[in-house]
Amino acid sequence: MCLRIMWVNEKLHSRWLALGLLGLGLLMVILFAIVPLVSTALEYHEQKEELLFRLQRAKQVIARKDSIEENITQISQKHQKQNYFSWQNTVALASADLQKIIKSAISQAGGQLTSTQVLPSRNDASFNRVTVKVRMSGDIEVLRSVLYEIETSVPMMIVDQLDIRPVRGKRNRKTRKIEPNNKLNVNFQVASFMRVEGS
Repeated sequence: MCLRIMWVNEKLHSRWLALGLLGLGLLMVILFAIVPLVSTALEYHEQKEELLFRLQRAKQVIARKDSIEENITQISQKHQKQNYFSWQNTVALASADLQKIIKSAISQAGGQLTSTQVLPSRNDASFNRVTVKVRMSGDIEVLRSVLYEIETSVPMMIVDQLDIRPVRGKRNRKTRKIEPNNKLNVNFQVASFMRVEGS
């Protein structure tokens, strides 16, 4: 009987041991095979969600493409109508126009144009910068009128390197004193822009 109990205990013990080993084996399979598979599946799911989000965003951008192109066309047409840039085809013609506008502004204001000199044009991105150096004389009102005319003219012009010097008054022969003079000698540069071919 004792032998039989021992045999039953041993059988029970070996069953528990087998069950434990089976459980340990299942746990090892879960840890080393199933967990990495689930982790990889979750990673793929996140990547899929990210790609779907990007795809949706790309579709939205593509859907707005026509309206964006239409807006660009409208903006371009507005700029063309506003004549910010010289409509001439060459730098020489653009600088001649610029000189004509400056000469007209100075003569209308009652000033005296001493000289104009065309400076070498400079290419800024998709525009050519056409610059003319100007020397003139007149009083402060003449200068104000000329600068206002340049600022409000079409095409757009920019005044740069403005240098104003008073003209010394003449000495009075009787009093031997220098009489005040309102006249100014003014040097400045005026720049205008023209589009580069193909821009």
